[in-house]
Amino acid sequence: MTTHTTRSNVSKLEVISTGARRRWTLEEKQRIVAESFAVPRNVSATARRHGLGASQLYIWRQRAREGRLSPPRDGPAFVPALVDPGQPHNGKHTGAAASMAGRMEIILSGHGSRVIVGRDVDAEALMRVINVLERS
Repeated sequence: MTTHTTRSNVSKLEVISTGARRRWTLEEKQRIVAESFAVPRNVSATARRHGLGASQLYIWRQRAREGRLSPPRDGPAFVPALVDPGQPHNGKHTGAAASMAGRMEIILSGHGSRVIVGRDVDAEALMRVINVLERS
């Protein structure tokens, strides 16, 4: 004769709550992104320190580079600049590094337009280009 029981072998059940989804203010996101850019190759450690995933921080960094991690604005404003001096060989830029020395990349936050200019750009001409792009 076979006996069948419906009694469970589980004697203890533990429910773990992960809590509500974390909401980050714009200022917190900007501060964390700035910190992640301060020390190269330290994105994962920065993310862990602030209790978020590295993939989320990479998304915020991408948005910051595209100018999409800033508050809406009514007029022109300054944004943080990243300066990458490159690594010259023996104190001199060579090859591709020489052609990029002094190069500036300007990303307009309103619509993601990008302007890349060299060190010898005419400032007045550059301002005219930026003004036209800002109006479009």
